[in-house]
Amino acid sequence: MSSYHAKMEFAPPPTPGLVRSVVLAVLAHTALLAGLATGVQWKHQAPATVTVEAELWSALPQEAAPPPTPVPEPALPPQPVPEEKTPPPPPEPVQQQSEPVPDPAIAIAREKLRLENEKERQVQQEKLALEKIKLAQAEKENEKRQQEKLQAEKLQKDKEAREKLARDKSAADKKQQQAAAEAKAAEAKAAAAEAKKIADLRQQNLQRMAGLAAGSGSPGATGSAAQASGPSAGYGSRIRARIKPNITYTESSADNPTAEVEVRTSPDGTIISRKLTHSSGVKAWDDAVLNAIDKTEVLPKDVDGRVPTSLIISFRPKD
Repeated sequence: MSSYHAKMEFAPPPTPGLVRSVVLAVLAHTALLAGLATGVQWKHQAPATVTVEAELWSALPQEAAPPPTPVPEPALPPQPVPEEKTPPPPPEPVQQQSEPVPDPAIAIAREKLRLENEKERQVQQEKLALEKIKLAQAEKENEKRQQEKLQAEKLQKDKEAREKLARDKSAADKKQQQAAAEAKAAEAKAAAAEAKKIADLRQQNLQRMAGLAAGSGSPGATGSAAQASGPSAGYGSRIRARIKPNITYTESSADNPTAEVEVRTSPDGTIISRKLTHSSGVKAWDDAVLNAIDKTEVLPKDVDGRVPTSLIISFRPKD
């Protein structure tokens, strides 16, 4: 392919109707120049002489006058005859050099290439748009799966937490019930042992106060021990005599209620604790007895020099 054709291949396509527009413009200018030339020639021509004759008639009939003496007319100078100018010939239309007509095959090939490029660009754009849509859908599905996974994990954790809470609560309730049952059994056992112990102490005190001794006791004693393990017969009276001066009770009662108190002591007679085992029914008398025991602090020793570690003492207001 020549260099001209190579240049024309990349040149912009020619404007359609260019030659026709140039020819029409030339014809229009030629007609305009011819009209201007004709107008200028008409203005330079001398005007033609026009002779006018007129007859006058009188309204009334009159006699005509004799004709005047003819006066010779002055000779007119000869008029120059204008030369007829021929209009200049119209200018020949400038013939423009016609542009070379491109090869139709080249134009067709170029248009075909442009269409193919346009089609390929559209295919690429559609492909990119489709890939973007697929990528967005994949991201959306991935995000949805992540959310579902997190929600499932949260539900599982909540379920496990509820189950653990239920197990802990059940175990705590069971343990609490077991502890309550054990405490209740222990309390019942302790109460039974305490009641038995109190009953035994009461029985022993009653026997001791009645003079029931063993070995070194009264002649009617039936025990087998060398000496009585409990206090002597008058030890209870000595204790009441030690405590009673410390009782402060100003109320009067028609009855003579009995308040029984369990007293625990150390070997030297120091009172360690006291507890009301049988209420008299009069709170003021019970409090007065307990306060008197607290004031006494130390119990007297028995005849053998010992002090019982535990004993039950009864008090009546009128004794």
